[in-house]
Amino acid sequence: MDLIHLSDILETGVSHDSDIRKKVIIRNGRIPKLTNFSQSVLKPGQFCPAHVHPDMWEVYLVQYGEGTITIEGKDLQVNQGDCVIVDVGETHSIQNRCKTYDLHLTYFGIEQ
Repeated sequence: MDLIHLSDILETGVSHDSDIRKKVIIRNGRIPKLTNFSQSVLKPGQFCPAHVHPDMWEVYLVQYGEGTITIEGKDLQVNQGDCVIVDVGETHSIQNRCKTYDLHLTYFGIEQ
């Protein structure tokens, strides 16, 4: 058993853009096939560039705010409470298009 407190976790940059900050709640290797369980905040106008995971699903839950998740060239407008599944091999990017408030995401990856 593990008990993890968000306040004890140091922020790091996401691998796609170190200016986007995240807290990795559960790291790769702790639970089989789970690559990470994390929270990130995208500031107004921040953009996570297009990337692909060839061997992992990624699931995003919008905790707060609104933004755009682009998957395989299709823009999805997402808002608080929306959950998006990015399938293995799909190119995706995320943008906070809001000019006034942050976009808070909780997300995890599952290995194929």
